[in-house]
Amino acid sequence: MKRTTKAIVVDDHPMMAHATRQLLDRIDNIEVAGVAHSGRGAIELAESVQPELVFLDYQLPDQTGTQVAEQLKRQHPNVRIVIFTGVDLSDLMPYLLSNLINGVVSKEVSEETIRHIVACILDNHIVLPQSVLHRMKLPSKTETEVELTDEECSLMAMIVKGETYERIAEKLFVSKRSVDNYLRRIYDKMGVQSRIQAIERFVQSKQYAEMNEKGG
Repeated sequence: MKRTTKAIVVDDHPMMAHATRQLLDRIDNIEVAGVAHSGRGAIELAESVQPELVFLDYQLPDQTGTQVAEQLKRQHPNVRIVIFTGVDLSDLMPYLLSNLINGVVSKEVSEETIRHIVACILDNHIVLPQSVLHRMKLPSKTETEVELTDEECSLMAMIVKGETYERIAEKLFVSKRSVDNYLRRIYDKMGVQSRIQAIERFVQSKQYAEMNEKGG
């Protein structure tokens, strides 16, 4: 008889979290021990139930999936983490893998595929969509050591917190178009092409860590 694997679901959308829980509950030998709706909630739940498998949405209200994964792996080195997302994370795959993600799965795949993926991950395999492999690009040293100005750091900090362009424009006393222009320059400086890439690069930077230490 196979041993039961304890799992948790992390998703800020209650209906999706419930659907994911039901899906996992239908897989033999998987026991869903709880659901969290934020990064902080995931860390607290994991500390309480000690899961072996985590189905983690990438976009959470307080943290990115990578940030949550880093904390989970630090506190629970043997936990297997599946990023279960509706967002294309192809460009971030190197970062995700460097944080020991065990799988990246689209929320659009079939239940049967999920069953196979879970089985492979529990058998110590890493599962990735074939469609993303050719797009993987490791970040260069120059890309990870870009220095932003104080103003650019403040703008990126607001982006990380989920502020809208309209709200950022109000806080900086500029137009929405100016915010867009600022962000284009930041993207060029970072060598990225999208908001999600910029966020990921910024939250891994020394400048972001220094801002947090200062309470910025």
